[in-house]
Amino acid sequence: MSGDLEHLRQEAETLRRKMRDARMAVCDTSLAQVAQDTPPVARISLRTRKTLRGHLAKIYAMHWASDSRNLVSASQDGKLIVWDAYTTNKVHAIPLRSSWVMACAYAPSSSFVACGGLDNVCTIYSLRNREGGARVSRELQGHGGYLSCCRFLDDTRILTSSGDMTCALFDIESGKLTQSFNGHTGDVMSLSLGTDQNTFVSGACDASAKLWDIRTGQCTQTFTGHESDINAVAFFPNGQAFGTGSDDASCRLFDIRSDQELMSYSNEMIVCGITSVAFSKSGRLLLAGYDDFNCNVWDILKGDRVGVLTGHDNRVSCLGVTEDGLAVATGSWDSFLKIWN
Repeated sequence: MSGDLEHLRQEAETLRRKMRDARMAVCDTSLAQVAQDTPPVARISLRTRKTLRGHLAKIYAMHWASDSRNLVSASQDGKLIVWDAYTTNKVHAIPLRSSWVMACAYAPSSSFVACGGLDNVCTIYSLRNREGGARVSRELQGHGGYLSCCRFLDDTRILTSSGDMTCALFDIESGKLTQSFNGHTGDVMSLSLGTDQNTFVSGACDASAKLWDIRTGQCTQTFTGHESDINAVAFFPNGQAFGTGSDDASCRLFDIRSDQELMSYSNEMIVCGITSVAFSKSGRLLLAGYDDFNCNVWDILKGDRVGVLTGHDNRVSCLGVTEDGLAVATGSWDSFLKIWN
C-alpha cells in the first residue's frame, strides 16, 4: 500500500514537472521586458479623507457597495455596520448572533449584506424593510469549517470560501448549497468574482490559486509560485488576470490566458504577510494591506513600490477600491476604517 502511494506521489511530481517545463517553454518574454519603455508612475500620495469610528474591536472585513458611497464592515465586537462614507454616518448597525465574524459582502443591488465566520454559517441580512432596520433574511449552512470570504453574484446567489478547503455556491431563496468547489488542499482564504460572473478565483493555504467555472463546478486552472498561504485574491479589472497576496511577503500577478505568473511585488525591507489586495480602476496600481500596519501601492508594470498609506495602529486586515475608482478604504485591527484618495 505504501509502495503504491509512493509510486503515485512520484507520478504526480513527474506530471507537475512536465507542466512546469511546458509552461516555461512558451514563456518567451516577461512583463518587465514588454513594459520597459512605458514611463514609470509618479509617486502616489493618498491622504486620509475620512475615518470611520464606531467599531469597538478588530475589524476583519469590509466591502464597498456598487454605489461607491456605502460600505459594510465586520468586526469581532459582534457588529456589522453599514456606513455612509460621505458623511461617516452609520446607516445600519446590525448585532450578530456570533461575534467571531471574518467575512462580509454587499449585494450589487444594495438590498442585502452578508457575513460569516467561525460559526460556519453565511447569514444574509435584508436592508430594505418596512420597519427600516436590517433583519435576518437567510442563514446558509453547508460548510464544515469557518467562512473566510463571501461575494454575491446577485440577490439570489452567493459564493463562499471556507476553512473546510472548499468554496460553495448557495441559492439564497431556498437556502440550499447548489454547487461545491473541491480541489484545494488547505483552508480557502479568499475569493474574487470574475467580470463575466461565470468564473471566480480562489486563494488558499496550500499556496495555490485556482480558477473555477461556476456553471460546471470545475477547476479550470491552478496557479502556483507562492511559498506560503495565499490570504487574498483580486481579479484584474479586465478579467484576464488576477493578483494575490501571501504570507510569503509578496504579491503576485497571474495571467489567465498565458497560464503564467507575470510579476512578483516584494521588497527586502518588507518581511510580513499580506492580508488583502485590490487594483485601481485602470489596473496600473496594486494596493495591498500588510501585517506591519501599512498599505503599500505597487506599479504593476514596473514592479516598484510607488506609495505607502500609513495611519493605522495595527494590522491592515482588509481594503477595497470603490466601483468608480475614486477612493480606497482600509480596515484595521485598530478598530477604525479609513477612506483615502
